Amino acid sequence: MAKDMTLLWGSGSAPCWRVMIALEEKNLQGYNSEMLSFEKMEQKSAKVMAINPRGQLPSFKHGDYILNESYGVCLYLESQYKSQGSKLIPDCPAEQAMMYQRMFEGQAFIQKLGDVIYYDWKVPEGEKHDSAVQRNRQALGVELKLWEGYLAKGPGPFLSGKTFSLSDVIVFPVIANAFHFGLCTDRYPKLAAYYNQLKARPSIKKTWPPTWKGAQADTRLKDI
Repeated sequence: MAKDMTLLWGSGSAPCWRVMIALEEKNLQGYNSEMLSFEKMEQKSAKVMAINPRGQLPSFKHGDYILNESYGVCLYLESQYKSQGSKLIPDCPAEQAMMYQRMFEGQAFIQKLGDVIYYDWKVPEGEKHDSAVQRNRQALGVELKLWEGYLAKGPGPFLSGKTFSLSDVIVFPVIANAFHFGLCTDRYPKLAAYYNQLKARPSIKKTWPPTWKGAQADTRLKDI
């Protein structure tokens, strides 16, 4: 069923990872999968540009249909395969409303995380400004406290309540990235508990970023 699907992806990318989790949750194994290297700029290769003229990953194709935005891919898969695998949009109106709210709040979360990580990576040392670094880190700290509060408030172990849903598919990879880059588990115990619970989920274990396995610890977020 998934043989006419192609996913071009990069290891550790939250948008790529969420698509892979969704495919696993919908039991869509056997798709054409190719891991590309961000370090080698393979996202700008001809094979990616043919699917995604922005030269970004993920790049996803299902038959003649192309979807390159990870939110769109996840929603498309749930819509097309509603009765297969995990049900990722809850029937309960309250949980469904919460799911959509948390899903789209995930965009602010990944942006603030990226502002810290990519500023550190991409801005040359001589061009970095302490004020910008501090501002980005403070904004991420506020965002993390917000999500810590959401999990403390409940109403369940998942982001939208008692069942795993698209909000978890979308946001878990962002939270995992934060801990991969050294986020303090003692400072954010609810986020840490959520992370430790979900990283054992089969769809997440199977799609765990291969470049993270055995990688040297990164501690750039330890003080946030």
